[in-house]
Amino acid sequence: MIQFVNAKINLGLSVVGRRADGYHLLETCFMPVGLYNGSPDNPEPFCDILELSDGHAAPLSASDTVHDGDGIRFIFSGRHIDCAPEKNLVVRAASAFAAEYRRRQGRAISDDLGFLTLSMVKMIPDGAGLGGGSADATFTLRLLNERSGGLLTADELEALAVGLGADCPVFVRNRPVFAEGIGEVFSEVDSPGLTQLLEEHYWLALVKPDLHISTREAFAGLHPRRPVVSLRDAVRRPIEEWRGCVRNDFEESLFPLYPELPRLKESLYASGALYASMTGSGAALYGIFAEREAARAALSAAAPPYSALIRL
Repeated sequence: MIQFVNAKINLGLSVVGRRADGYHLLETCFMPVGLYNGSPDNPEPFCDILELSDGHAAPLSASDTVHDGDGIRFIFSGRHIDCAPEKNLVVRAASAFAAEYRRRQGRAISDDLGFLTLSMVKMIPDGAGLGGGSADATFTLRLLNERSGGLLTADELEALAVGLGADCPVFVRNRPVFAEGIGEVFSEVDSPGLTQLLEEHYWLALVKPDLHISTREAFAGLHPRRPVVSLRDAVRRPIEEWRGCVRNDFEESLFPLYPELPRLKESLYASGALYASMTGSGAALYGIFAEREAARAALSAAAPPYSALIRL
């Protein structure tokens, strides 16, 4: 069983309040990106790759990271993941699913399925605001759920996923949604601009400087407030009207600290982006283009350490 794991971007992000437990209250529009990765139209590598197989496989390379737990062998390759294997979101997701399986079935998942190997090739950069780690975690839940015969419904998978991270549940159904709360309360998006993106297949020029912005640092400079124009109303406008009204609040706190970020954003606009923004809490930015070659030219002009051309 193989899954190509896509990422997400945020079409706007407003931090509107803070709960008593310290979690910030958000409004954002999540949009999956990378759904066409590997197709003839979009062959550039971008997505992570997860493979679930029976038995305990051996690593293919001495550089692979191996971890065993809950009857599952994990093999990690590709981009380096800067955390102990047991703290990796893929391992934590598998442990959460194994615990839920035992709670429901009264036995270990390995008692029914035998030993398993979950291999991951990491391509999506971390510290980017793309939800790569969250997507890996949720796709792990989806793979194990499918291998278990559909033990959990989509609603139950979302409830399990939110315990791993606020933006994990969006990858269960993996479609555009308007998100509120801490990012886990979903509703449909009524947006002519979003309809444009989905029906006319625009292109995303994704750029990331050599920065890793921690979540703690990103939130430190924020001052929660309601925007003058609500994000839900702003994204209802056509894409051509998003500039200036569909805003990511993290830009206000992070751009003064990292001049490379506003430079890249302006470079995307100078290359003809219809809309450009930082995604999540950074450090990746994206520009939306109507034509593939315009997006490709924008990547050449920006010349960041990391870039990707993605069909929407």
